[in-house]
Amino acid sequence: MEEKKKGFFSRLVEGLNKTRENIVSGMDSIFSGFSAIDEDFYEELEETLIMGDLGIQTTMSVLEDLRKKVKEQHIKEPAECKQLLIDSIREQMDLGENAYEFENRKSVVLVIGVNGVGKTTSVGKLAGQLKDEGKKVILAAADTFRAAAIEQLTEWANRAGVEIIAQQEGSDPAAVIYDAVAAAKSRQADVLICDTAGRLHNKKNLMEELRKINRIIDKEYPDAYRETLVVLDGTTGQNAMAQAKQFMEVADITGIILTKLDGTAKGGIAVAIQSELGIPVKYVGVGEKIDDLQKFNSGDFVNALFDVNKENMQ
Repeated sequence: MEEKKKGFFSRLVEGLNKTRENIVSGMDSIFSGFSAIDEDFYEELEETLIMGDLGIQTTMSVLEDLRKKVKEQHIKEPAECKQLLIDSIREQMDLGENAYEFENRKSVVLVIGVNGVGKTTSVGKLAGQLKDEGKKVILAAADTFRAAAIEQLTEWANRAGVEIIAQQEGSDPAAVIYDAVAAAKSRQADVLICDTAGRLHNKKNLMEELRKINRIIDKEYPDAYRETLVVLDGTTGQNAMAQAKQFMEVADITGIILTKLDGTAKGGIAVAIQSELGIPVKYVGVGEKIDDLQKFNSGDFVNALFDVNKENMQ
């Protein structure tokens, strides 16, 4: 298990290459290029962090914290600020214990997200991992708007070796959920994962659809633990943040799955989302394989972002 975790850490380091080049090389030249901690120094840092997609609000919080620590600790050398900055970013992301409570209870997990963010793939990977941990998992293909979504999920269900409840394209998503809940109860499933639609351009319909789905689960499976995860594409940077805010209006989001971090220079968005929205990033994806979706660890993430050796981190 430790081996697997190490493997993922090195993939995370690799996956964050573009983000690191975007943020860290800029940082290093600031830390080594300035001889004094002055306003110009802070301005350069601010620009580099914003360019790395940490977002304005998060950048301001991080720099405010840095200024305070520099003052309190009477730091004069810019180079000495680096670790303080890393610590500050880590604190911004730490929302306490990331709860994976749904893994230990009979639960229903709703997964939402717009097309193309890796939603169905994330559902499949999550199902595969839970199955490997000995859990009985059932998938519900409630994104009935696209035939491709049902086919793709069926393929993932076969690959993961889990059961899938599906109907025809265009059928009522709530009816699929009704059948899936009945199956989960009668077959004593540990986790029911529902792939739902995410048509944000049609927010009113989406809201109504999610409301119906939630009503059915509340009525038919009241004792199930509930988790609602929104899948966001890391490559879209601030767009992902805007999507998260919109989804928060239509659903009670409990966590975020951030995909495609390996293909982007905008990995700093993970910091921004967690810091600004107060919703934990629970999983990150850095590749295509089933184990390339992993539980998020803010310490590992910041270390990978700044290429801090894992051994140094405790």
